Amino acid sequence: MPAPKKTARRALLVTSAVVSSLALTAPVSYAAPKPSPSTSPSATPPANMSTVGGERLGQAGTQVNLAAGVPVLPKDLTARSWVVADAESGDVLAAHNAHWRLPPASTMKMLFADTVLPRFPKTMKHEVVPSDLADIGSGSSLVGIKEGETYSVHDLWLGVFLRSGNDAVHVLSKMNHGIDNTVKEMNEHAEELQALDTNVVSPDGYDAPRQVSSAYDLTLIARSGLQKKDFREYCSTVTAKFPGATTKNKKGKSVRESFEIQNTNRLLSGDSDVPVYQGIAGVKNGNTTNAGATFTGVAERNGKVLLVTVMNPEKSEHNEVYKETARLFDWGFQAAGKVQPVGELVAPRGTAQASAQPGANDAGEAGGAGEAEKSSKSAVGASAAGGSSGMGIAIGIAGGLLVLLAGGAFLINRRWPLPDLVRRRGRS
Repeated sequence: MPAPKKTARRALLVTSAVVSSLALTAPVSYAAPKPSPSTSPSATPPANMSTVGGERLGQAGTQVNLAAGVPVLPKDLTARSWVVADAESGDVLAAHNAHWRLPPASTMKMLFADTVLPRFPKTMKHEVVPSDLADIGSGSSLVGIKEGETYSVHDLWLGVFLRSGNDAVHVLSKMNHGIDNTVKEMNEHAEELQALDTNVVSPDGYDAPRQVSSAYDLTLIARSGLQKKDFREYCSTVTAKFPGATTKNKKGKSVRESFEIQNTNRLLSGDSDVPVYQGIAGVKNGNTTNAGATFTGVAERNGKVLLVTVMNPEKSEHNEVYKETARLFDWGFQAAGKVQPVGELVAPRGTAQASAQPGANDAGEAGGAGEAEKSSKSAVGASAAGGSSGMGIAIGIAGGLLVLLAGGAFLINRRWPLPDLVRRRGRS
C-alpha cells in the first residue's frame, strides 16, 4: 500500500469500559536494583538481567509459550531485542532479551515527551535564541528551527514526533529549565514508571556514553505516553505544516513561510518497500551509529491493541526494523487470546498506591463518572471540529462513552488499560 498523500491525524480516544475483575498486583519482589549502565553495549546479552515484569523476562533468548493453536514465531527475526505486548492488559505475549540494556536512539524521545508534554500549553509561543540550539550533536536529525523565529509549543512537538528533530527537543528542554534539569526529570520519571533499565544522558536519544534503555522499558514508556491525548495525536500524525522563515513579500509585508513535514515512522507513512501497516497509530522510531535502528509501534485490529518494540536488527536490509516489527505485529494479532503470557508490563509505582486510596473511583478520574461523561462529550465535539496545523479531522469514532484523559493522568483500574484506539474508516 503506498504512503497516503493526504492523511489526517489518527487521533486516539479512550473508550470507557467496565472495570476488569482481575487484580493488579503491585510489583515488589522482582524489582531488581538498577545496574550501572555500560559505556557501550556488549555483543551478547548479559547472563543476569532485570526481572521486572516476571522472571522469564530476565532470561536471555526468546521467551514464548508455544502450545496447540499458538502460531509459531517468525523465523527471520534478527533484532538483538524485542517485545510483543498487549497494550491494554499489559501481558507480554513473547519477548527476546527483553531487558538487554542497549542504546535507544530517538525512541528515547518517547520518555522525553511523556515527561515534558504536560509542562507547557500547546498554544504557548517561544522565540528561539542561539543558546536554545547549542550543543546539538553532529549529524542530528533536525526539523529546521531557526534562531530569531517564534514557534508554538504545538509546532515544536510536531517537530519532535514527525521529524525526530533534535533541535525541537533542545528548544523544549531549554524552556524546561535546561538540558540538565530535563535529563534529571526524565530519569526520575523512568524510575516512577519502573523503567529501571533506562539511563538518560541526552534528552533526544543522541548517542552518549551510559545512555541505555531496553525493549521492555521502551514498551513500558510508550504505554505510559499513550495515556496522554496530545501524545497520542502527535505520534499518530502523518503529515503537517511546519513554520519556515519569515520573509518579505512584493508589497514589503512580512510573511511566514511554511513547509510540509512527514512522519519518519515508515509503518505510519509508508515507503517504497514498506506499506502502511493496517491499524498502525504510532509510536516512535530511531537510528544512530551505536543503537542501529530502533522502533516502538502501537497498532489495533479487531478490538485488540498491541505494542511491539524492536531494537537493532542485525540484517542490514532497508527498513528492516519496520519489516521485523510488522511480522511481530502479525504474529501478535494471531496469537492474542491463544498464547499464555511470559510476563507483564508493570504499572507505575504511584498507580497501585493511588488505586488503594479511599475515594479512588473505578475510572481513575478525579471527578468520577459525571466528569467522564462531560469529557466524552467534549471529545466528540473536538473530533467533529477538526484539528489544526495541517493535521486534519479525526474520523471513525467507536461506540460507547468516549473519554479524553488529562495530560499525565493514568487510568487506575485493575488492568491499567490503554485507551481503545479510534476505529478508522478506510484510508484516503
